Parts: sequence; structure tokens; C-alpha cells
Amino acid sequence: MYTFPVVSQDRRGAQSRRLRHRSGSSQGMNMAQDIVELARRWFEEVWNERREATIEDLLSPESVCFGESGPVIGHVQFREQMYAPLLAAFPDVRVTIDDILGVGDQAVVRWTATGTHTGTGMGISPTRKPVTFQGMTWIHARDGKLLQGWQSSNIAETIRSLAESAD
Repeated sequence: MYTFPVVSQDRRGAQSRRLRHRSGSSQGMNMAQDIVELARRWFEEVWNERREATIEDLLSPESVCFGESGPVIGHVQFREQMYAPLLAAFPDVRVTIDDILGVGDQAVVRWTATGTHTGTGMGISPTRKPVTFQGMTWIHARDGKLLQGWQSSNIAETIRSLAESAD
């Protein structure tokens, strides 16, 4: 019988736990708690606290982020292709975790980001418009590192809308 530990947290940080098909092992529950904390650390430290060192702490050179514009491999590419351009365009961006679900070595995070377009990081003249992005990120981790991440969001749509309003 397979133990299917689930740990979820809502935006207030309230945590619920449950096991499906109970077994005597608590290792699965600890893994689920660990991945939830790892995902929370990623969003809080990298995006909200701007701790660039956390990018290297949590990503390896082999980590892969799959997004709308294709795969980004390793912490260097992530920093150059995703992190720096977004923060340059939206220096006040703030990410709120709406929900996290952790199962084994994987987590799914539903998030909302808000900010003001005051920079040129995405190749558009600043519009000074407030924006809201929403997305989901699926994370696979092992040994404290984010190995793979799949992101789906409305960031590209929001950027297109800003570009059209800048014209």
C-alpha cells in the first residue's frame, strides 16, 4: 500500500495534513512538509526579499525551469533570463502564495504577484501602471534543491498589454 502524504497551506499559512492509505512511516509526511517549506522559501526569499544568494542555494547548474518561453537551465540562466529582467521591469514586485500543496518530493504553488511597471527590464518603456500576475508553479525537489519547475502564468499576456499601452 502506498502512503500519499499531503501537506497544504493557505495564504494565511494555516497548514492541514492528511494521509491517504495510511502506513506506519512518517517519512513521506516529512518529505511533504520539507517541499512545502522549500517552495515557500523560494518565493519569499528570492522574490520578496530579493536574496539572490538563495537562487544558488536552491538551484543547481542542472536545474530546469520550464516556462512559456522554453526551458531555462541552471541558476545562472535563471538569474539572467527570468529574475533580473522581471525585477528590472517591476522593482516593487511582491509575490503572495495563495495555496501550496506538497506531496512527496513535489509541490504545487498557486501564486499572485503585484507590482508597478517602472523599469525597462522587459524591453518596454516604463508605463508606471500597476500590474497583477497570477500563476501556478509545479516543483520537483531532491536533497534541498529544486530540480525541475514548470510555470504557467499570465505574465506574457500582461507584458503584451503593457507594450500595447506604451505605443
